[in-house]
Amino acid sequence: MARQREAGGARAGRAAIWTIGLLFLGSFLLGALTLRLLQRLERRDAPAEATAAAPAQIDRPPAGPGAPADSLSEAAPSPAPLGALADRRTPAALAADRVGPAVVSISVTAIRFVRESPFASGSDPFDRFFGRFFPGRIYGEEISNLGSGVIIDRRGIVVTNEHVVRNAKEIKVSLPDGRTVDGVLVGSDRAYDLAVVRIDAQGLPEAPVGDSERLVIGEWAVALGNPFGFLLNSYQPTVTAGVISAVNRDIRSEQDGEAIYKNMIQTDAAINPGNSGGPLVNAMGEIIGINTFIFTTGGGSLGISFAIPIHTVIRIVREILAYGRVRQVWIGIRVQEISQMVANYFRIRDRRGLLVWGIDEGSPAARAGIRVGDIIRSVNGEPVSRAAEAQRLIFGAAIGDVIDLEMERDETRLRVRLTLEEAPGN
Repeated sequence: MARQREAGGARAGRAAIWTIGLLFLGSFLLGALTLRLLQRLERRDAPAEATAAAPAQIDRPPAGPGAPADSLSEAAPSPAPLGALADRRTPAALAADRVGPAVVSISVTAIRFVRESPFASGSDPFDRFFGRFFPGRIYGEEISNLGSGVIIDRRGIVVTNEHVVRNAKEIKVSLPDGRTVDGVLVGSDRAYDLAVVRIDAQGLPEAPVGDSERLVIGEWAVALGNPFGFLLNSYQPTVTAGVISAVNRDIRSEQDGEAIYKNMIQTDAAINPGNSGGPLVNAMGEIIGINTFIFTTGGGSLGISFAIPIHTVIRIVREILAYGRVRQVWIGIRVQEISQMVANYFRIRDRRGLLVWGIDEGSPAARAGIRVGDIIRSVNGEPVSRAAEAQRLIFGAAIGDVIDLEMERDETRLRVRLTLEEAPGN
């Protein structure tokens, strides 16, 4: 009996302990839930107060001059205008504003002469062999060409590339203000790839001219063109920007072999098809060149574009306006390269240079004392060994300019200065 009473007391004690533990745990959980509920109620009420005041600070219009000092708009100032945060007037934008009104679109109807082969196949070997006996019919066909130009004189003087208006039958010039007028070709020169077109219109703008002799490698360059003004319902020029990549680049045209591009300006500003003849402009909005061609492998821009320096352009324009053409300079000397056979015959030990084999009577060369058999070693300080090199060095010189020739006669070095004159019958 005693053991039964002890066992019953032990069970009652354990039950009491479990009851107390459960009551303590329940009280703890109830307190935690109550605290969490109070925190949620506080967080829900706080945003409600903040959002109630926020719209008054954001949406209310800025206070006017007579607004009270304690207004909410003064406590929360309005955002600054976009222009105050970022200057959007880049050099390209400023240049376009200044020169853009003088950039025109040129639409040309030209005549292209085509020789019809008498042979059905038109095979080149047959054509070359029989062409002298059966030349075939030569006829002209009309083609269209588009390009750009720039007004450099408000009296209606437009400059463009010669290849834009070559063989032109009709020239239409579209102005940025929407007008389209007829253009008259005043004159052109294929060697310089420059042409002057005159238009008759009132209120024409005039693009300012800069100095291409003082260009700095790396300075801003902006290319403008208006290739589609006659076709599209928009007459505003296109703008591309870059830098001056190099100056004094000499390049010979591979297309027709006639144009000589000397002292060209190289830029990475894209010159796209139809932009030929448009201006290349510096950051001050002054013309420094006329966009002419690009180096490309697939027709698109590779960042290698070239422009004729404006000092060359102005000289050619003055020649064309004064004489209707570019007067050809005259030296009156005929030279040939020194081959090994020529060197052996005349016993010339140094083949570098050009051998004089003819002199025109009464020419600048004759008056300067140059003789047949003399060897020209350099022109204006530049060594020459080919006739093309001498032509390139003299190219661009004007009538009245003086050139220096370093020569050799009977193994004696001579220096000759002669003044260029206009070619007879030019």
